[in-house]
Amino acid sequence: MQHIKQYVDENKQRLLDELFELLRFPSVSADPKYKPDVLKTADYVAQKLRDAGADKVEVCQTAGYPIVYGEKIVDPSKPTVLVYGHYDVQPPDPLELWKTPPFEPTVRDGKIYARGACDDKGQFYMHVKAFELMMQTNTLPCNIKFMIEGEEEVGSSNLAIFVKANKERLRADVVLISDTSMISMEHPSLETGLRGLSYLEVEVTGPNRDLHSGVYGGAVANPATILAKMIASLHDENNHIAIPGFYNDVVDLTPVERTALNNAPYNEAEYKKDLDVQELWGEKGYTTFERTGTRPTLEVNGIWGGYIGEGAKTVLPSKASAKISMRLVPNQTSEKITELFTKHFLSIAPASVKVKVTPHHGGEPAVTPTDSVAYRAAQKAIAESFGKDPIPTRGGGSIPIVALFEAELGLKTVLMGFGLDSDALHSPNEKYDIFNYYKGIETIPLFHKYFAELSK
Repeated sequence: MQHIKQYVDENKQRLLDELFELLRFPSVSADPKYKPDVLKTADYVAQKLRDAGADKVEVCQTAGYPIVYGEKIVDPSKPTVLVYGHYDVQPPDPLELWKTPPFEPTVRDGKIYARGACDDKGQFYMHVKAFELMMQTNTLPCNIKFMIEGEEEVGSSNLAIFVKANKERLRADVVLISDTSMISMEHPSLETGLRGLSYLEVEVTGPNRDLHSGVYGGAVANPATILAKMIASLHDENNHIAIPGFYNDVVDLTPVERTALNNAPYNEAEYKKDLDVQELWGEKGYTTFERTGTRPTLEVNGIWGGYIGEGAKTVLPSKASAKISMRLVPNQTSEKITELFTKHFLSIAPASVKVKVTPHHGGEPAVTPTDSVAYRAAQKAIAESFGKDPIPTRGGGSIPIVALFEAELGLKTVLMGFGLDSDALHSPNEKYDIFNYYKGIETIPLFHKYFAELSK
């Protein structure tokens, strides 16, 4: 551990400067106008893998954005870790809510503010620098492969094709991902599962053009009003999702699992204060940890229609739309939930409007075993680095490729994230603590050390 800390201490500024350079690339995969920047980011990541000591580094082309691959095989007889991450980021909008420019990393109170600081540039780059550390100190105890993609924020549709076509190249013993969070640095944790995802867009169309609300209002259905009523009907009075069959495949936690999950530190007053809300909202009969990690949800991610510019325009809109996501839990599948949602949403539409449902992307829920060699290695690494055992938790977010890795490569995943739930992922003023960044670089080599030892 001492040589690890010494290396980080001696290279602190450079490690930070390199991350800042990575964060300056506006690698937004959802918006085509950023395409040149996304491609430059892939090239940067590839070069940094080469600089760190990786062999066979390649920017692998796909039908979308490239996947960066690199490896270091120290001994074919030793275990192999496949590190996954993504270099693309969410759109920075709304720009006016950022205190500092989203692609000009700024440090305030020991925190790095920038789009992608935590999700996932800051976290995947820890692995590149931890690899560099092990190479420079001649302490790499196992083989390592990197697969860093550029389409995670838009569904990873081309990753599945790449994985299926490169099974031999990606052969490994475990997948290691840092794209999740801990409870806190005082209470380190390891996520043991992730929810799946079904993401759709709905469109409600009424009249064939926008209408004068005085001339036609009261006689013609307003698509915005109809859409609002339809969305409101998707939850009942207990905030239970009111789609027939939605919960049929849900696997409930056992009493022992519920107790263990809710033993994690939690202060509801602080939770509400951080979000500036007076009361929490959710499915009746479940705690915050259960609602955000082990129960399925349905949320409106965006809604629009009619006039939203400055001043007034008394218009009855022709169309209204919304983007809706549903987080899924074992044993739900994105295909079935998408089908159930579509059938139900079309069925509740009144005859006064036409409704269209367009699926965008989805992913499956995943649970990682807590008795595996890899999980125990992560436990030991965090315990040594933080001085206390990690608390097992369930993550509320989705990383669809976790299920893909298991299905196509036969590999389980260890979710060893160093972010915090308060890091404003996907929001303005996303941040990542400098302490967490360095702590990740210090902890990751310990995972490799213990994984190699426990695999013997």
